[in-house]
Amino acid sequence: MKQTVFTGSACAIITPFGADGKVDYRMLKKQVDFQIENGTDAIVVCGTTGESSVLNAREHRQVIKSVVKYVEKRVPVIAGTGSNSTENAVRRSHSAEIAGADALLIVTPYYNKCSQSGLIEHYEFISHRTELPIIVYNVPSRTGVDIHPETYKELSKIKNIVATKEANGNISSLMKTIKLCGDELDIYCGNDDQTAAFMAMGAKGVVSVLANIAPDRMHELASLALEGKTAKSVAMQIELLDLANVLFCDVNPIPVKYAMQLMGLDSGVYRLPLNDTSQTNKIRIEDSLRKHGLIS
Repeated sequence: MKQTVFTGSACAIITPFGADGKVDYRMLKKQVDFQIENGTDAIVVCGTTGESSVLNAREHRQVIKSVVKYVEKRVPVIAGTGSNSTENAVRRSHSAEIAGADALLIVTPYYNKCSQSGLIEHYEFISHRTELPIIVYNVPSRTGVDIHPETYKELSKIKNIVATKEANGNISSLMKTIKLCGDELDIYCGNDDQTAAFMAMGAKGVVSVLANIAPDRMHELASLALEGKTAKSVAMQIELLDLANVLFCDVNPIPVKYAMQLMGLDSGVYRLPLNDTSQTNKIRIEDSLRKHGLIS
């Protein structure tokens, strides 16, 4: 059995930008405090929700370094270091390792994409150039690449590939992956609305967008599942379903950043090509937050 990076709920934390468009490190620290004070079990920095694709190389290094330093080992910090360039992913991973990150989250190559054998070579090349545990990130809706269960089996043979954040939404594929990999690959749910189902099948937790606004509730949902209280976990999942879904009424992280603004958790502006959501979506988000008691 390999090292488990975390169990429970990890927040895929947003990156706040000030009115000048620069990273707001003061607000980033406040976001970290909000997460830890409300039970979040790990923090994922520079992921999709953190708008990593629009951070330049210096910002990417500094955001990871800032979060690692401020967290001070209170919870694991997982750094998103994926790229569609294998060499660039290696550089990012090396920087995150120097900064003191506890693990890496590495998304499959996007746009240029690759074959299943290319995925194996990509991750193998990176894994040989870092000592940190690697969580593979499978999100075909964004990348155009889906990792097959048989490919997961090959990846699980690599020493420091310890887990996957699975966001393909395919429960049948997940079950086959679990059967093929067993204890050699931890599973983390990559979709908030499927957390209870994934964990009922043995997933160790969730990497959550919803945790940005409801860290206590996602921690509780995951804890119930880990304790084997499946019925209660599922009931909580159903209760939170509309809130989880409304955060994807537009491109992530647009809805969650707007929700945070409504809650006084200033998340700052977006960076182009992301922009403000529609008035219709704003009303939907406001109604859901009000229903769940997150705003008055």
